[in-house]
Formats: sequence, C-alpha cells, structure tokens
Amino acid sequence: MTIRGVVGRFLLFSCCLIILFISGMNFVHAEDKGRFYYEKRGDVVWEVATEQKVIALTFDDGPDPVYTPQILDLLKQHRAKATFFVLGSRVEQYPDVAKREVLEGHELANHTYGHPGMRQISEQNLLGEIEKAHKIIKAVSGKKLNIFRPPGGVYNEKVVNTAKAAGYIVVMWSWNQDTRDWSNPGVRRIVDRVVKNAHNGGIVLFHDTGGNRSQTVAALEQILIKLEQEGYRFVTVSELLQMQTRPALPH
Repeated sequence: MTIRGVVGRFLLFSCCLIILFISGMNFVHAEDKGRFYYEKRGDVVWEVATEQKVIALTFDDGPDPVYTPQILDLLKQHRAKATFFVLGSRVEQYPDVAKREVLEGHELANHTYGHPGMRQISEQNLLGEIEKAHKIIKAVSGKKLNIFRPPGGVYNEKVVNTAKAAGYIVVMWSWNQDTRDWSNPGVRRIVDRVVKNAHNGGIVLFHDTGGNRSQTVAALEQILIKLEQEGYRFVTVSELLQMQTRPALPH
C-alpha cells in the first residue's frame, strides 16, 4: 500500500472516531438530564434566588398523629409557616391533623397517595396517584394544589411530564439542606446541617413521620431559634416562589 493510501485510511479512521465521539456526547446529553437541564426549563425547583432573608421549611410523608402536632406547636410558637408534602393515604387516616395544618396557615402539597417507587411506576399509575391525592388533600385544605414532590426525590422526564400534565410544578429541596433526619443522625447534626448551610431562598427537607421523629422535633426547636436570631423568616414554598428575583444557582 502506498503512503498516500495509508494516510487516507488513517484520516478516514480518525473521522469515524470523531463522529462516534460527538454522537456519544449527544447521546449522553440527551439521556442524562440533570438539575441544570430541568432548572433551566423551569420544570423543577430546588431553591429560589431572592434578596429576601427567607427560608422554606418542608416536611414529607405525613401527617403523623404524634410528631406533626409537636412540629405545629413549635411553628406556632415562632410564628413560622411551613409546607407539608403530605400523602393522600395519611390525610385519609388523620384528617384532623391535616386540617390543623391548614387552619394554622401552613401549606399542604402533593406527595402522591401511597408513596410508590418513582422509577418503576408507569405514567398512568403515577398520574392516578397524584390525582387521587389531590382530591383528598383538596377536600381538607379547600385549595387547589399546584406543588408536587416525588417520593424519594426521583426526577426524570416521566415524573416531570406527568406532574406538569396534572397542573403541578415539581419542588425538591436545596442539596445542602437535606437533613437526612429519617436516619436519626443526631440532633446536633440536623441542626448544624441546616444552620451552617442556611441561605436566602433555601428549601429545607424534614420528615414528620416514618419512625421516631423526636430528633426532628428537638432539632427544629433549635433551628427556629438560631435562624430567627440571624434574621430569617420562615415562609411556605408558594410564598417563596413569589419572591424569586433571578434564576437560582446551585449551592
């Protein structure tokens, strides 16, 4: 084979590699849609960029007949508002607790009816979970719901598109404000996690059921005191969304 032939084959091979590399990059980009993709489109909210010194406290999986009332007592004492991402099945079980949340100025948001696995569920069944929960929660709150948090924090095209079709925006939590209280890491760790990472427009994740949540209650009391001293106000997620001044940047 001549030198020209060898060079020609080399160039052809190099071009094929480049094309495969670019195609692979495009494939990864199309399939691996992370926070930036959804946040830029406005489909998922992790936090809100605002100049106001406000934070949204959120509680998942309730209501609970033991721990939710204790949390409500603390919130009332500190004149703080919160958002409770409730399960329709638990609102059915404990409607009086859910009604108290509403009467005291807190927000109820949709967390599905029965907390199914988001990766396995079909779009049709997910829509059914959202709509069933919506009907039950609305009957208690008297308000139309428009905020949804997927169980397990799982977000993808299926979850986002199904929520949008049902009239919801998906709201997660600030990545550095996941208290992981479900694992009972200790009161000090929960407090430090929230207080040290507090920032304007942050969304904090707690749980008010799913086991012994006494650490959550004890930590919340300290968090409310410490952040009040730093000048923070505690608002619902809906109130926080109204305060956005620019696209949020990940913390």
